[in-house]
Amino acid sequence: MTSTDATTDQLTFCDPVHRFPAIRPPVQDQPEPGLDAELIPASDRGEHTYRGTGRLEGRHALITGADSGIGAAVAIAFAREGADVAMSYLPAEEEDAQHIAGVIREAGRRAILIPVDLADPAARTQLVARAVEELGALDALVNNAGKQIAVERFEDLSDEQWLETYDVNITAMARIVRDALPHLAPGSTIVNTTSIQAYSPSPHLVDYASTKAAINNFTKGLAQQLAPRGIRVNAVAPGPIWTPLQVSDGQPKEALPEFGTSTPLGRAGQPTELAPAYVFLTSAESSYVVGATIAVTGGSPTP
Repeated sequence: MTSTDATTDQLTFCDPVHRFPAIRPPVQDQPEPGLDAELIPASDRGEHTYRGTGRLEGRHALITGADSGIGAAVAIAFAREGADVAMSYLPAEEEDAQHIAGVIREAGRRAILIPVDLADPAARTQLVARAVEELGALDALVNNAGKQIAVERFEDLSDEQWLETYDVNITAMARIVRDALPHLAPGSTIVNTTSIQAYSPSPHLVDYASTKAAINNFTKGLAQQLAPRGIRVNAVAPGPIWTPLQVSDGQPKEALPEFGTSTPLGRAGQPTELAPAYVFLTSAESSYVVGATIAVTGGSPTP
């Protein structure tokens, strides 16, 4: 089987070890933030492998980091499930964003493109307002954008990188939630992207991993506060997923050929394999799921 076979969509019975090839990426480098358009091998974001079933019909979603990787896969899945999507992404990622917007529109849904640097407080304050204005409503928020840069020795981790990683990964998330809350009616959902790094931190990702642990705690605390208002908050914890984040200094270059091979499934995950978890947590069928973290890790254990 290959990732482009029509028989390998997310509803088809298959051997998970072989649903997607076990990739051996060549050593490569892209400037941050990286583009799916230049990733070798290409990732699967669901263009050919995600089949919609109407589970998000009529929903209005804002997804950060929606141009590539996991965010792009979630955007495609949401559109094929019936949602209109506002996509937040860095201006440098316009090529990827335009491609995903085209896939969304092919599904018959609206794609709202909002290039914004979440590290810029002035720019990000307009994100939610523009999404609401363009979509006409907001009832689903996916906080997925993140910054990850590998540093081998802790003494080489600069104050600038530490602060930027926290600002993008957790501070921006909190501020986007705060801006979104006046627009979220009962039944609305928030899904945050954490990581297996929250539980099993790699030694070269100390700053990134610690922000992911913070996101877990933020998700659980916020979920308790918002549940009585009918707003559900949950999280998804990806394992090693093949995205541009990995080649734009997210991993040591020499480690790329073995990326993901240490998981029990023996391979890295593809972005489209994350999408069903986000769809489930956003759909009404998860109405009693609050403050949970769904691990999508290829079998690597989490608490």
